[in-house]
Formats: sequence, C-alpha cells, structure tokens
Amino acid sequence: MTKADLLAQLSRLTLTDVRTTVTDRITSFHANQHQTPDAVFHELCYCLLTANCKANHCLILQHTLSTTFSTGSHQDIVNALRVNHYRFPPRASHIMAARQHKDSLLSTLQSLQGEDCRRWLVDTIHGLGYKEASHFLRNIGYDDYAIIDTHILDLLTSYHIIQQPRSLTSKRYLDIETTLRGIADQAGLTLAELDLYLWYLQTGKIVK
Repeated sequence: MTKADLLAQLSRLTLTDVRTTVTDRITSFHANQHQTPDAVFHELCYCLLTANCKANHCLILQHTLSTTFSTGSHQDIVNALRVNHYRFPPRASHIMAARQHKDSLLSTLQSLQGEDCRRWLVDTIHGLGYKEASHFLRNIGYDDYAIIDTHILDLLTSYHIIQQPRSLTSKRYLDIETTLRGIADQAGLTLAELDLYLWYLQTGKIVK
C-alpha cells in the first residue's frame, strides 16, 4: 500500500456517512471555544488521562468525575481514579497542577498564535507532551495540529509513508506532522478532520 492508496481511501470515506460524523464532531470541537472555564479544564483533564489508556474509559471519567477534578483535593482525585479502575492514579498530581490555570486557560491560548499555543501547553502543563497538547487543542477547536499516537504511526507505516520510529522525539513529531499536513492538503482536509478519518480507518470508530 502507498500514499496514493491512502488518499483513495480517504476520498471514498468522504462520500459516506462517516463524513457527517466527522463534520459533526469538528463542529462540536469548535463550540468548545465558547464553553465555560470548567468545561475547557475538563477537556484538558481528559487529555491528561488518555496517554496509554483507552479513550472511551477516559471519556467516562471526564463526565463522571468533572466536579472532583474541579474542586476535589489531590487525595479525592486519586481515590476517584482508583475506584473507577484508572491505571495511573498518580496523574491526579497533573490535574491538580493544571487546575491553577483553569480560569485563564482559554484566554491565554487565544492570546497566542500558531505553534506558540502548543509550546505554551507543553512548557506549562505538567503531563502534556506534543501528542496530548495537540489532542487538547484539537478538542477545543484548533484545526492545525496532528495527534500522532500509535494508531496513526501504525497506519502511516502500513502505507509505507514513514518508517516506524523507535521513539517519538519532538523533532520527529513535527516531521511526521509535516507529512500529515501534506496528506491533509492533498485530501482537501484540515489536520483535525484527517485525524478523525485516519482513526476511523484504523479502528472503525470515531471517539474524539
């Protein structure tokens, strides 16, 4: 399989009901630009929890533990994560540290442009790497960041577009993101849309 095959697959998907799902999901992401500081913070908590964990489980945690994330003590959050069978309860410390930026998070990002948004998140929010920061930005309406996880790496490798990296350094991340941006341009998609289509190709579903 080649990049041309992937582009053909993407073209076919845009003619199916998947396109409606992708469009609806992107619209919901854009709407998050107008959410309350608490709602934006809960989206950040979701992204802090997703590394090496199933997205659906983290989505449930986001909705069921939102009050605990916003107002609970460190131990409250640890206990809640344990009770809900989350694999990494110590990430409660990431949530507590991020909470100090809750009220100013969206306005700070809106004051920045381009790569400065992601760089600020990676430098400021403990527990966010490039993937998680990109995921958060996409989920609050930013369209021009790639979420490069194992699913995306495996798919790109299977189409012989990249070689599977041994590790994903920041430089390698940005290099692969440039490759994905080229594919998105050829397919007439944003990076945010492309990610959802690629996830569907790899998993058969669209979460967020």
